[in-house]
Amino acid sequence: MIEFNHMKNNGLTRISSQPIALAAVILVVLVAGAVSIAVWRSYTGISPEPDRVVAVRQLQARTAQASEQLVEKTKGLEATQQESIDQLQVVQDQLQTVRRLLAAQQSETRRLAEQVGSLTGAIDGLRQSFASTQASEPSSPPAVRKPPNRTKRSAAPPRKRANSRS
Repeated sequence: MIEFNHMKNNGLTRISSQPIALAAVILVVLVAGAVSIAVWRSYTGISPEPDRVVAVRQLQARTAQASEQLVEKTKGLEATQQESIDQLQVVQDQLQTVRRLLAAQQSETRRLAEQVGSLTGAIDGLRQSFASTQASEPSSPPAVRKPPNRTKRSAAPPRKRANSRS
């Protein structure tokens, strides 16, 4: 076990003794990676920054357009809502008018019903009075009318009557 610890310490000692070389190697790898990415982008013509800028601008344009559409639709809804409110007010006014007319008609119907009742009472009183008057008179045979005598006229034209004025 002692040998294992000794080997472990020996490896760490070797890395820790050359930290500048290790940092230089890591720096070279990072620079080489960055250069290779830059070369690849310039060779292929693909650069994400302009694409991102274009995408952001398109997104802003779509957002603005959607916002304008929402504003227009909101205004349309407001107009429709106001029209509905106006129509509802007209219907309510008409309903009030119909209610007033119905109340007036019911009142008139009650008044006419009372008048019909009083007329019916008056007619019943007249019938009773007429019946009592007939009952108190001696019964006399009803008068029979004789039909007028009709004579046949000849086929001669009717005579002209003389005007008394002339």
